[in-house]
Amino acid sequence: MTDHVEIPTRMLVHALIREDGTVSADELYTVAATLGMSDQQVRLCVKRLVAESRFTHEGRGRKAVLHATEDTTQALAPNADFLRHAFRQDAGLAPWDGVWHLAAFAVPESARTARDALRETLVHLGGAPLQGGLYVCANAWEPYVEDAAHRLGAHGALTLLSTTDLRRGDTREPAELARRLWPLQEIADRYHHLSRIAQPRLDRLTGSAGLSPSELLTIAVELAAELTRAMEPDPLLPPQLLPQPWPGTQARELIARCWAALRERDDGEARPTLFRLYADITREAADRATR
Repeated sequence: MTDHVEIPTRMLVHALIREDGTVSADELYTVAATLGMSDQQVRLCVKRLVAESRFTHEGRGRKAVLHATEDTTQALAPNADFLRHAFRQDAGLAPWDGVWHLAAFAVPESARTARDALRETLVHLGGAPLQGGLYVCANAWEPYVEDAAHRLGAHGALTLLSTTDLRRGDTREPAELARRLWPLQEIADRYHHLSRIAQPRLDRLTGSAGLSPSELLTIAVELAAELTRAMEPDPLLPPQLLPQPWPGTQARELIARCWAALRERDDGEARPTLFRLYADITREAADRATR
C-alpha cells in the first residue's frame, strides 16, 4: 500500500473508542502492531492517558479494557455538523448567501488564557483574522462562537455582526478576498494528500481479497486520521469562493466511497464510534446524491 499514514498513539486510542465508551486492549495492540507501533509505545501512552484522568483502566495485558471518561468522550466526538455541512456544500445544497459573519472581542491582558483560547477557537471554526481582535467567516458561525465564548467566560467581551460589503484595502471581490484571507493552496495540498491516501485503500476495500477485522479497523483509523488532518484547517468556504475544481470535493467523495465499502464489509461486530458516525454521514450524502 502506498503512502504511509503517520498516526500518533494517542489518536489511535481515541479512534478506537466504541459507542459504550470502552477500548479493547487486545484490539488496540493488534491495530497498533499493524501500524508499526510497539507494545511499549502503546503501554506508555495508555499510562499517560490514565494519569491525565482521560481513561480508567480495568484488567491486565491484552485482556484489559479502557473506559473513556465523560469529558474525553465529549471532547473527542467528531464534529458531525461540519462534516455534514461539507458534504452539503459538495452537493450544491448550501450556496453562499453573500453574507460575511464577523466576530470581534476585546479581552483584557489579565484574562490572556481565555483570550488566546477564543482566538484559537475562532480560527478552528473557520475564521480568518482581519486585524487585532476581529475575525471573519463565510458561514453562519454565531451559535458556535457564542458557545465557546460562554465556556471561556468571555461572552461579555464578544461582538457579533454581519455584512455583505467587506473590503480589505482595494479588494472587495469575494473570491479574491477568500484567496487573500485563507491559505487555500495549503488546504488544497492537504486534500490532494488525502486523495492519495484514500484511493489505494478504496482499491483494497472494493477488491476481491479478504480483509481481517484488524485490517478493516486499521484502514478506518488511517482514513479518519487523514480526514481530520485535511479538515481541521479548512474553513469550509462555500464553492462560490473557491477555485474550481476544488480538491476537497474529490477527496471527500473518495472518503465516502471508502466508508460505503467498509460498511458493506461490516460483519455486525461492535465498531468504534467514528466508524458509525462517518458511515452515517456518508450514507446521508449518498442518499441525497441519488434523489
